[in-house]
Amino acid sequence: MYTHYFFASLTAHITAMYATFGAVAIAANAPAMLVALLLAFTSNLMMPITHYGGAPAPIIFGAGYVTQNEWWRLGFITTAANLFIWACVGSLWWKVLGLW
Repeated sequence: MYTHYFFASLTAHITAMYATFGAVAIAANAPAMLVALLLAFTSNLMMPITHYGGAPAPIIFGAGYVTQNEWWRLGFITTAANLFIWACVGSLWWKVLGLW
């Protein structure tokens, strides 16, 4: 998720990394459905990480509501909280459902 800092758009990031990470994880015997869902979910969770990461972000940033440093700080905090919830709580829930 944090490699999104190196890409100018969400589409470019997903296109470049989804198939690669998916192939490596599945080759390492990870369940294919789990890999596909995890990559899909984190692809959406990374949008607030940068001021250029999602479609509305440049508009909001360009209007001057927040500085770049504040955006990156809040983006990191937001994504870290989401990642914790999805990784800890979500994985336990998937275990209960039998998806993992």
